Amino acid sequence: MTPSREISVGPLKIGGKQPLFLIAGPCVIESEKHCTLIAERLARVVAECKIPLIFKASYDKANRSSLSSYRGPGLVEGLAVLRKIKESFGFPILTDVHDLSQVPRAAEVCDVLQVPAFLSRQTDLLIATGRSGRVVNLKKGQFLSPWEMSNAVEKIASTGSDRIIVTERGTCFGYQNLVVDMRSFPILRKLGYPVVFDVTHSVQLPGGEGKSSGGQPEFIEPLARAGAAVGVDGIFLEVHDNPPAALSDGSNALPVNQLPRLLDKLVRLAALVRGWSTV
Repeated sequence: MTPSREISVGPLKIGGKQPLFLIAGPCVIESEKHCTLIAERLARVVAECKIPLIFKASYDKANRSSLSSYRGPGLVEGLAVLRKIKESFGFPILTDVHDLSQVPRAAEVCDVLQVPAFLSRQTDLLIATGRSGRVVNLKKGQFLSPWEMSNAVEKIASTGSDRIIVTERGTCFGYQNLVVDMRSFPILRKLGYPVVFDVTHSVQLPGGEGKSSGGQPEFIEPLARAGAAVGVDGIFLEVHDNPPAALSDGSNALPVNQLPRLLDKLVRLAALVRGWSTV
């Protein structure tokens, strides 16, 4: 595929002819101690595998299946944790925003503001993130075709921002199932911005466990390899030290101790396929 636009994210350059990059972290901030633990593990892994990292974690999971599900520590406490991670490790930080009031506060700390898939057509939110001065990671709604994403991207670009990432996370396929159409990636690439594959959310089974989502983590590696082979700019993975005990999305998270082996394959495969990168 033709290289996408290169953009800056904190100290990193991504997209264009840059090598594959990684967005990774826990689904939700469970505690400052746990978030720091995951950041420490990721720091060692990405140094070993030589892959750029954007650290991600959510201070609020506003679209949990059940009212009783853990949502996170909230905006103020969560951003304080993310600020400490940024200062301690130097990673660019990504987090979700869900309404207009959160955008300026999150932009003070985070390098990337993520628009969740369910909100990918919310005009006011898209415009606010575009005006924030931060990179915007726009997730494709499970209910949208890849070509429909041009409308959402145009809303952000109308603010004058060209620092946009477009992320595929699967499309609804019947009840409680998602499917990833690999044709989506070259279609999204035509928008001109870096394209990311959210692998772990693509193996989610929405609402599959009644009051929470299920997942099929056994498909993380084959789908990640497929994404690297099709030439995506970045891979998105939610990781956890003990997925069965995770407070959110543990059923589709990758155990962090499995990450080095997977990244070794992805980096080599991406370098081969993208052609302009070297290991």
